[in-house]
Amino acid sequence: MTIVTLDGHRSTTPDVVDVVALGESMVTFLPTVPGRLADVPSFERAIGGAESNVACVLAAAGHTARWISRVGADGFGDHLVEAIGAYGVDVRAVRRDSDRPTGVYFRTAGDRATDAHEVAYYRAGSAASAMSVRTMDLDAIRSGRVLHLSGITPALSADCLELMRELTARRPGRPLVSFDVNHRPGLWHGDTDGPRVLLELARGADLVFVGEDEAWGLGGPEAVRAALPEPDLLVVKQGAAGATAFHRTVDADGTETTRVTTVPALTVDVVAAVGAGDAFAAGFLSATLRGLPVRERLRHGHLMAAAALTVPGDLAAPPARDHADRLAALDDTAWGTLRLGPGWTQADARAEEEVRTP
Repeated sequence: MTIVTLDGHRSTTPDVVDVVALGESMVTFLPTVPGRLADVPSFERAIGGAESNVACVLAAAGHTARWISRVGADGFGDHLVEAIGAYGVDVRAVRRDSDRPTGVYFRTAGDRATDAHEVAYYRAGSAASAMSVRTMDLDAIRSGRVLHLSGITPALSADCLELMRELTARRPGRPLVSFDVNHRPGLWHGDTDGPRVLLELARGADLVFVGEDEAWGLGGPEAVRAALPEPDLLVVKQGAAGATAFHRTVDADGTETTRVTTVPALTVDVVAAVGAGDAFAAGFLSATLRGLPVRERLRHGHLMAAAALTVPGDLAAPPARDHADRLAALDDTAWGTLRLGPGWTQADARAEEEVRTP
C-alpha cells in the first residue's frame, strides 16, 4: 500500500522488523575539555536521541531495527541519518523537512547528575517537532513486532502529543508498545501537566520503563505499580539498587496473576554516567524478543547498561550474545559479586580468540 503524507512523501508499507523506534535524534556537541560551556574552546560532534539509541544498540545486538523521525534537509540531518544507519538501523522511513532545522545540543563533560552539568538545547521548532498523525507514515511506524516510544516526544509539540496518543491507543492488531517515561522537566517548559500526560500515555502501553526518581513523586516500586496497573509489564528502575518488574500473566484456568521480580544492579567501574537508561531498555527488549524469562530480561538490561557506563559516550558495542547469556545465567551469588569495568564487553571475545590461536 502506498501512503502519501501532507509533505508529499510517497512510501510503500515496509517489511516487518523486530523493533521500530520513533523519536527525535539530535546532533550532540561534546566538549573537548572539562569546564563550563562558556569556557570550552571546541566541541566534538556526536549523535543523541533516546529512541535512536535503543535502535542502534538493538541493531548492534543482531536485531532488525527501524528508526523513524523527521530531520532537517541540512547537513546535520544528513549526519544523523548516516550515523544511525551505520549501526545497521533501517532509516528509510525518516522524513526530511526543508522548512525546519535538525535539532542540536551542547553539553558539558561532567556527570549529568551533578549541579555543575550544563545542557544547552537548540531544538525548538525542529523538524522532529512537526511529527504528527498527518505528516508521518503510520503503517511504517507500526511495522515492528515492538514499537518503542518515550516521554520525550510528547513534550516537543501539540502535534507530537497527538501522535503519541494515537500510537498508545489500545487497538486490535497493534504491535507491542514499549514506553520509556523519560520525564525531562526542562522540555515541558514549566507545564505542570507533563507528569499527568506521561502517566496517561504509560497507561496505554504494554511495557513501561520508569525510573523510581521520575515516577510522579511516588515512593517505591509497589506504589508505582498501584498508580500504573494497566501495562502487562512494568519495569521500575531503582538506580544502584537494581530494577523491579511487575509481570501480569494468565494461568491455564484463566486466573490473572502479577509476578514481581527484582534483580540487583551490577557493580560497575563507571567511565561516564550517560546512555545507561536507553541501553537498559535495549537489553530488556532484546531479551523480550528472544522470549527469555523476566529475570533474564532484567539481567540483560543491567548488562547493556553496564556496557554504556564503561565507555565515554552514549553508545557502546554490546557484548556478544553468548557472552551476555553466560553472565545472565550466573547464580545469585556470582551475579552479586560480578564487577565490570572498561573493556569487559570484549574480554570474552579476546579469550576465545586466544584459545583458537596456536
